[in-house]
Amino acid sequence: MFPEYRDLITQLKTTDHHFTRLFDEHNAVDQKIKNMESHIEAGTPEEIEVLKKEKLHLKDQLYVILKKSDALA
Repeated sequence: MFPEYRDLITQLKTTDHHFTRLFDEHNAVDQKIKNMESHIEAGTPEEIEVLKKEKLHLKDQLYVILKKSDALA
């Protein structure tokens, strides 16, 4: 996710607790989606769709923080 911001992501994960929480939540939702799609975890197509929307919303929030932080650098 966002390879062009790899260094900034590493920096923010050590200095910005809000960014870290969003980043970890995004990864947890992503893993849950993968588990449901692989039938490791139970989930209906509707539940997966809701999780995908949540993941996208988290990604959008992360991107806003990255753009804002990049502009300040």
